[in-house]
Amino acid sequence: MQARIGTLGIAMMAVLTLAACGNNREPSLMNLRSSHQGPDEFGVLPTKPLEMPKDLGALPAPTPGGKNITDPTPEADAVAALGGNPRRLEESGQVPNGDRALVSAASRYGSQAGIRQTLAAEDYEWRKDHDGRLLERLLSVSVYYKAYKPMELDQSAELERWRRLGIITPAAPPSGEAQQEVK
Repeated sequence: MQARIGTLGIAMMAVLTLAACGNNREPSLMNLRSSHQGPDEFGVLPTKPLEMPKDLGALPAPTPGGKNITDPTPEADAVAALGGNPRRLEESGQVPNGDRALVSAASRYGSQAGIRQTLAAEDYEWRKDHDGRLLERLLSVSVYYKAYKPMELDQSAELERWRRLGIITPAAPPSGEAQQEVK
């Protein structure tokens, strides 16, 4: 009986050791899982209502596999609801005239080509290295916040740093000295 328990214990340790060695899987820091296999009710977008055009000759030519007038356009609808111009979403690959000054100011110190791909690759490596311990992975414990804790910004320390530099921070709460002066 003792030998069986010892053999079973050694076999369990071997399985756990081998499971810990395999790191060829996608890192999953949040470990969120649905409790049911049905469709995602938030992923279903209703189509727009059908309308009879005033002039049937003015309809665009059909585009098989392309866009349809009744297709949902949630991004364009959100832009329109917020007072923007939804047609500007179709201007892919070019900076709209209204945003050129912003893009120019943001890139005044230069910009790196392919920055999105570079950051995505670096983040993937970070997630692989901080994917949690064996039991955290086995028990599907969320390790997202623990993994990114070293990158967290200390708001209070950053605010004090800006104030020491003499930079005005009107949206921030007043400093302790200013609060005492008001009282």
